[in-house]
Amino acid sequence: MANDKKIEELNLFGDDDLNAGQEASALDEESLEEMSQEGEPSTDDAAEVASDGKNKFDPLRVDHGPLKRLVDDNFLQYASYVICDRAIPALEDGLKPVQRRILHALKEKDDGRFIKVANIVGHTMQYHPHGDASIADALVTLANKRYLIEGQGNYGNIYTGDRAAASRYIECRLTNLARNEIFNKDLTEWIPSYDGRNKEPVSLPSKLPLMLMLGAEGIAVGLSTSILPHNFIELLEAQIEILREKKREPVELHLLPDFQTGGLMDVSEYNKGNGKIKLRARIEPHKNNRLIITEVPHGVTTDVLMTSIEDAVKKKKVPVRAIDDFTAEKVEIELTLSPGASQEKATQALYAFTKCETSVSSRLICLRENRPVEMTVDEVLRENTSQLLIILEKELLLRKSRLLDDFHSKTLVQIFVENRVYKRIEECETLEAVFQAVYDGLRPFKHLLRREIVDEDIEMLLGVRIKRISLFDINKNRKDIEDILAELDEVEKNLGALNGYAIRYLKRLIKEYKEDYPRLTQSASFTEVEIRELTATELQIKQDENGFIGTAVKGETILECSSLDKLLLIWTDGKYLVVPPMDKFFVDSHLERCEIYNREKLFTAVYTDQRITYLKRFKLGGAIMNKEYYLTQGEKSKLQLLVEGTPESIYVKYQPAKNQRINQQKFTPTDIAVKGVKSRGNRMTTKGIKYIDVEPGRWWDKNAENDMPSGTLF
Repeated sequence: MANDKKIEELNLFGDDDLNAGQEASALDEESLEEMSQEGEPSTDDAAEVASDGKNKFDPLRVDHGPLKRLVDDNFLQYASYVICDRAIPALEDGLKPVQRRILHALKEKDDGRFIKVANIVGHTMQYHPHGDASIADALVTLANKRYLIEGQGNYGNIYTGDRAAASRYIECRLTNLARNEIFNKDLTEWIPSYDGRNKEPVSLPSKLPLMLMLGAEGIAVGLSTSILPHNFIELLEAQIEILREKKREPVELHLLPDFQTGGLMDVSEYNKGNGKIKLRARIEPHKNNRLIITEVPHGVTTDVLMTSIEDAVKKKKVPVRAIDDFTAEKVEIELTLSPGASQEKATQALYAFTKCETSVSSRLICLRENRPVEMTVDEVLRENTSQLLIILEKELLLRKSRLLDDFHSKTLVQIFVENRVYKRIEECETLEAVFQAVYDGLRPFKHLLRREIVDEDIEMLLGVRIKRISLFDINKNRKDIEDILAELDEVEKNLGALNGYAIRYLKRLIKEYKEDYPRLTQSASFTEVEIRELTATELQIKQDENGFIGTAVKGETILECSSLDKLLLIWTDGKYLVVPPMDKFFVDSHLERCEIYNREKLFTAVYTDQRITYLKRFKLGGAIMNKEYYLTQGEKSKLQLLVEGTPESIYVKYQPAKNQRINQQKFTPTDIAVKGVKSRGNRMTTKGIKYIDVEPGRWWDKNAENDMPSGTLF
C-alpha cells in the first residue's frame, strides 16, 4: 500500500530515527560550521553549477545542510509520536493510549461503586500528557460502546447526537467483563509515565479481541485507520473455530461488522476489513400511508437524517407530507406520505435521495510491536487468538506457582506442628541455633515437599503463633492440602491441553454474555436504486407561444424528465445544444426537437446545404454543456428530416421543374454507414424537395412508383 511504502521509506520507527532529533538539536557551533564548509557550495559555485547544462541545480539531490536535517528529524519524531501514541490502536490489546490509560485509572480506583467521571479524568492525567477534555471525550465514547465502562447519568444519545453532560455530573465504573478479562497486574509490563512520576502499562493483558469489538477511527501523519465494530459473540465463536483448526483444515471466517444503531448493510465490497459497506436505515410500512424509521445507519444521527429528508421534500424528490420525531431510547421517525404516494416507491426514494442510505469505508491499520501494519479482520482475530493462548498459559503457570507456594507452606506448618519440631528450639540460645534446630527437625520429612527449604520458610514457621499451635485443626489443614493438590492436577491438565482449556473459557463467556450482546445490524443484499426511474417524471418541460420552454413556463407540456437528465435541443438549421433542465429558456419558433440527451442514440438526418441535399446516419457522441454544435454544415443549412434510428425507406417528392422527368424517389438509408455527427453524409439530390417522409403520404403517386428509379446515394 502507498502509506506502508511511505512508512517503510521513512523508516519512521527505527531506533536511530527516534534519537535523531536530540542529536541534531545538540549540534554545537563547530559542527554546524564544519557542515557548512563541507556541504554548502558558495554562491559563485552555485551559479557555475546552474549555468552548466549538464549539472543543473537540483534541490532534491543537493544537501541543504543541518537545518533541513533538523526539520526532517523533528518531523519524523512527530510522525512517530502521532502514530504510536495517539491515533492508531495497538494489536496487542486493541486500545489507543488514551483508552488504555483511562481503563488503568479506572482499575486503580475500582471498588465496585460508581465514581465521578471528573475524578477518573483527573487520575488519568497522571499518565496522559494531554488535557482533560480529550480524556473525558474518550471516556464517554468508550462508555457508549457498552463493553468496558458502565455509565450512570447523561452520556448523550448515539441516535440523536446529543452530547453527554459535563464530567462532574456523570459517573462510571468498570463492567464485570472488563474487570475480569483485561487486567492482570502480574502479567503487565510497566513503563514510566510521561513525567516519570508513575508507572503505566505498555499494554493490558486482554483476553478479548477488543480492537474488533470496539472498532476505531484515527488520522495520523501519512496514514489513517478505520476499523468497524464487530459482534462480540460472533468473534468468540470464530475464535473457537480457529482453536479447533488443529484437528481439521483451516476454516474460512465470515466476520461481518455490527453497529449499535442497527440498520441494514450490504457487505459485498467489505473484503475482510479493507473495503466499503453500504448501510441503510430500517424503514417499515405502517397503516394510513405512513412509514416508520426504526433504525438509522451507522454514523448518521436522527437530526442529520431528518434534515436530509426535509431537503429532499423541498426538492420534490420524496413524497413526504409530514415528519414527526419520537426518538428517545429507540429511534422512531414517522413519515406521513403525500396522498396517492406508493409506500414502496417512497422507500426507494428515501434510500436514493436522503441519508437513509450511506456508505462507510474500512481500512484496518494497527500497531504491531509498535509498527503500523495493514491487516485483515481474519488476521487480527488469529493474532488475538494466539495471544489468548499465551495469556491463559501465563495465568496457569502463575496459578501453579502460587499453589506450589501454598502447598509448601501448609505442608511445612503441618510437619512443624504434628511432629512438634517447635520443641527443639526451647533450649537454643542463639538465632543460628534455632534455625539449625528447625532445619534438623524438618530434614526427615523433606520427601513430602516439592522444593527445598530456605531461610524464609524457617522465619515463617517461627512466626506461627502459640494460639494457632494449641488450636491447630489438623483435619482442616489436611483438607486444604488435598484441595491444593487437586487444583494443581487440574492446572497441569489444562497446561497439557491448552486449546481445550481456551475453548471452555470462550464458551463460558458466550454463555454468560450472549443475551447481553445480540447482533443488531442485519446483513442484506441491496438492489441498486434506479434514481432516474424514480425521478423520470419529476420535471415537466413546457413551451409557450412566445418561444420559451422550461419548468417555470406556462404552456403545453412537451417533455417529462428527471433533474438528473440532460436535454437535447435541435433547431431547423441543424444547430443543437445539450443543456440541463431549465426554468426558462428562449428557443424561438424554429425549435425542431426537444428530448432527453443520449449520446448513443442513432439518428437519420436529411438536410440541404447550398442547393445540395445530403442524407446521413450518425450518433451524437459526447458534448459540452451549453456549447453550440451543428449536425448540418452550418447555420445556412436547412434540416429536411430528422428521425431516430434507421427507417426502412425515405420517400421524397420533388419540386416541379421544366423538363424534369423524375418527380419522386424512394431512398434506402441502410445502404450507408453510420458515421460521426460532423460528417457531411451522402449526396441524395440537387433537386428541390417539396415533401419528404419515412412513409408515403397523400402526395406520393403510387401509380408512378414502379416507373421511377430508386434513389442513389453518392
